[in-house]
Amino acid sequence: MSHGRELINIPTVDVVHVLFSSLSAYGHTYPLLPLARAMAARGDRVTFATGPEFTALLTKLGFGTAEVGLDIGAAFGQAVAEEGAEVDFRNPEDPAAARAIGRVFGSLMPRKFAEDLGPVLDRDTPDLVVYEVANPGAAIAAKARGIRAVGHGISRGDFGELLPELPGLLSAVAADFGVDLSTDALLEDDLYLDIYPASLQDSLRPNRQPLRPVAFAEPGDLPAWVTAHEKPLVYLTLGTAFGKLEVLRTAIDGLARLPVNVLVAAGPAVDAEELRDLPAAVTVLPWVPQADLLPHTDLVVHHGGSGTTLGALAAGLPQLFLPQGADQFVNADAVTAAGISRTLKGDAATADALAEAAGALLSDTEARAAVARVAAEIAAMPGPDEVAESLAR
Repeated sequence: MSHGRELINIPTVDVVHVLFSSLSAYGHTYPLLPLARAMAARGDRVTFATGPEFTALLTKLGFGTAEVGLDIGAAFGQAVAEEGAEVDFRNPEDPAAARAIGRVFGSLMPRKFAEDLGPVLDRDTPDLVVYEVANPGAAIAAKARGIRAVGHGISRGDFGELLPELPGLLSAVAADFGVDLSTDALLEDDLYLDIYPASLQDSLRPNRQPLRPVAFAEPGDLPAWVTAHEKPLVYLTLGTAFGKLEVLRTAIDGLARLPVNVLVAAGPAVDAEELRDLPAAVTVLPWVPQADLLPHTDLVVHHGGSGTTLGALAAGLPQLFLPQGADQFVNADAVTAAGISRTLKGDAATADALAEAAGALLSDTEARAAVARVAAEIAAMPGPDEVAESLAR
């Protein structure tokens, strides 16, 4: 088991070509980019296989690309239609939601990725496949061809913790491609690049290699007042996939009661123009370069996506979670249990409750001390350059 800056001794591999593969979504693709860039900087050939939405960015970064897989929205649409009943993804206890999520990540997506990636691997014959853990179809395609596969974490723990039916579903998909996962359905025998700090996890995988989470964001400009603000700055976002107008409006109403400046990133799921009649201290933008913003921020109020969670932790910032779905509840529970944050779920996220919780966090010196310890832990994890060298060895 590995902690701190320790690097696992990896068998010698003359890496010439590394293929990265992720589901086609920001929270699944962006966490892999720092390591991919580090390997490219070493002189390794890097190909990135994901959906067409990211082709332009990946090409701009200098990677070869392959467009593979199934759109996540389309996969969820199919799973919900198969469920034949109303599905509440905001409720982690909803059995219909659990079944639909299981089909998406345990069957529909893995099968499509394994099918599409197979011809790419046959043609390009990479030396190594780095797959994000929500994309086991890429690992199945690699294993079917005897290509070494390495898992790359994007969140806390494994998806198997959230989806008990996942092992059976993945084993069935793998069998159709000639791969036996009966003894390791969750691919725990693969080297696992873990970007989540150990102190916030209940258990660690045996083949864990710590990898410091490094925020990636396309370059952008911040409002001039951000770097020179006098009042505390609160950053509010619901991310790229779970944005809801009514939740943002309620959060704005609560935060505006405090003596703070509020910067809101509406994200692609919400039209920023719909957030009208704002208090003077509130600024709404469609998108902000989050990695550049966090060093100027005093509090992050957000959905609990792993990118924002880890970015805020690394920056030593307290957080107020408003989880909406997926692994956001897991992130919120883990960080809140560590005394670093507070969480408001569902109907509990009223304007009054938001104002009270945010105000308390802004003055909570114990929370700031606790998050400073986690920030130091993250800073001590091996960075992408170190892990790239280790993989190449």
